[in-house]
This record gives sequence, structure tokens and C-alpha cells, in this order.
Amino acid sequence: MAFELPELPYAYDSLAPFMSAETLEYHHDKHHKAYVDNGNKLAAEAGLGDLSVEEVVKKSFGTNQGLFNNAAQHYNHIHFWKWMKKDGGGTKLPGKLESAIASDLGGYDKFKADFIAAGTTQFGSGWAWLSVKDGKLAISKTPNGENPLVHGASPILGVDVWEHSYYIDYRNARPKYLEAFVDSLINWDYVLEMYEAAAK
Repeated sequence: MAFELPELPYAYDSLAPFMSAETLEYHHDKHHKAYVDNGNKLAAEAGLGDLSVEEVVKKSFGTNQGLFNNAAQHYNHIHFWKWMKKDGGGTKLPGKLESAIASDLGGYDKFKADFIAAGTTQFGSGWAWLSVKDGKLAISKTPNGENPLVHGASPILGVDVWEHSYYIDYRNARPKYLEAFVDSLINWDYVLEMYEAAAK
């Protein structure tokens, strides 16, 4: 199954002022497209071109770094675009998610602080995650393109802290970008969809 660059689920300017059209154009059209193009080439060379992106991520982890980097980033970005929406974020969570965050993570305010801290303290490029692991929600961070799939967990929310994700809009103020992401961009309905799939 060849990797394909998905369309953005909104117009380039939909997430402004929290994420600019310029950032989305570069991030989606250049960076994500490069992961797709490189991933397809490397997957074909490795004889893994017919597998799903999740399978390629898991099979290439620790065995084929070049393929893993591109496949994992493709997987991460397929969901990253859907984890955001216009007028998203904030405390209006679906009830099931709100309950899980309360019981597993100590409530919304603690989730927000810990999620932003994970993204802020990820040294260099990487991601911060909310995942389901062993039936419970957990917050983590990973370097580069690595994701919870290769650590026995199912990611349900991730935020990209590579500089190309925020530098045009926030320069070096990564915590401000993360606050804007949580307060104003998260698509909680998509997080719930992934949570329900992970909990099956």
C-alpha cells in the first residue's frame, strides 16, 4: 500500500492566528510530501511497499533507520493534521475522554501542564504524545519521528515540536506554540475517535 500525501482537512488559513497559512503550506506541501516520497522509495527498496504505514513503522524500527524515519513521520503527520481544527482546543472534551483524563492523568489542568511540559522538554526535534498503554492514558515524548506505536502504545493525540512546525509563527517560543495548540487547536472529536479505536 503506497504512502499518499493526504489533503489537509481545512483551508491553509483556517488555523490562523494559531498556525499560519505559511506554516501549513511549508509543513504539509514540503515536509510531509518529502516523507511520503522518500518513504515510498525506501519501502519499495526494502520489499515492504505493500504493507500499511503502521506495519512499515513497526517492521523498520531498529532495523532500517532511513525507512523508519520517513514512515513514522508520515504516520505522525497523517494524524497531526486531523488532530487540529478551527476553533478547537480548550476544555470542552467529550465526556468519555474527560473521565479518562480525570482518572488516569489527574484531570484536565494536570494533563495540559504535563503535555506541554513533555513537548517543551523534548530536546531538539520530536513529538509529545497522549496514548493508550495497558488500557490507561499516558503522556510521553519521543525524539525525531519516533512514536508510541513502537513502544507498545496507541497514540491518540500528538503534537509536532520540530522547529518547522512552529518557527515561522512563534520563533523560539516553543511553550507558547504548545499552549496555543492545547487551548485553541486540538480536535477533541478526532482524539475521541482514536481513543475508542485504541480501547477496543
